[in-house]
Amino acid sequence: MSPENKFTYFVGITFDNASRSYFFGYDDKSLQNGDKVVVETVRGIELGTVTIAPIEIAKLKSELELKPILRKATESDIKIDNLNKKDAVEALKICDVESKNLNLDMRLISCEYTLDKSKVIFSYLADDRVDFRELLKVLAHRLHTRIELRQIGTRDKAKSIGGLGVCGRELCCSSFLNEFDGISINRAKNQMLAINVPKLSGHCGKLMCCLKYEDDIYTDCKANFPEIGRTFFIDKVEYKVTGINVISETIKLENEENIINLTLEDFTKQTHFREKNKDRDNNQNKERHHFHHKDRRDNRDNNNKENNEKK
Repeated sequence: MSPENKFTYFVGITFDNASRSYFFGYDDKSLQNGDKVVVETVRGIELGTVTIAPIEIAKLKSELELKPILRKATESDIKIDNLNKKDAVEALKICDVESKNLNLDMRLISCEYTLDKSKVIFSYLADDRVDFRELLKVLAHRLHTRIELRQIGTRDKAKSIGGLGVCGRELCCSSFLNEFDGISINRAKNQMLAINVPKLSGHCGKLMCCLKYEDDIYTDCKANFPEIGRTFFIDKVEYKVTGINVISETIKLENEENIINLTLEDFTKQTHFREKNKDRDNNQNKERHHFHHKDRRDNRDNNNKENNEKK
């Protein structure tokens, strides 16, 4: 247990603006999933919902210091939070008008008040850095609280707004993803998808996060297939591999006169592909082993020569 965490339990809490659970410290085990609580976050005092019931602090793997749960929310806290949400809608309109008056190139996404209304947080999108110093002065004068303007990315926008993906399900980022991994076009190539970037992109305009889910499986499965472009003899006729389908386990082979499609099982029987592949891997390992020993022998001879010269 980290020395900073003097709590008896840790509890998972989610907020309206995020699907991820954050851990907070508490000394009472009575909290249950769905309970509203008042917590202290890096942004200030906020209202959250318990999603992971209290767990003994000894089981916490993180070494980070936990922020405290201040109390279980009262009816008054919940009422104040609902009023703050209504005020946040008006504050967003004010900020939108003032930013346009100042000709600022920014697109406002959301607005939130902390529970005690000591701070209001605006999230916005912008292609470049925005000089909003004058906007801060105007907003502080009109809203009479601390102002925070936070620039977010397109993925964060999609996460906060939500929606349905091409699969018909709720967006992964807004339902269960806690972190964004880098997705490259190589994942699409590995899965033999047509390289059509608009169709492979999500609501955020970036490549869809789900491209990573089956990528490792495709890599493992493709190890059982021949490489595109390799040639094989079937019934004493030479063919070149021009396509493979991992899902249906079929292989497309062509020559100048014919095109055939074989299942992986039939292809393996007729070409002894796996046996040849195994022999090729063994030969490559032998070559690497040979060169490894040759390098060691050459290094030993060079060292002996240098020692003799020194003597």
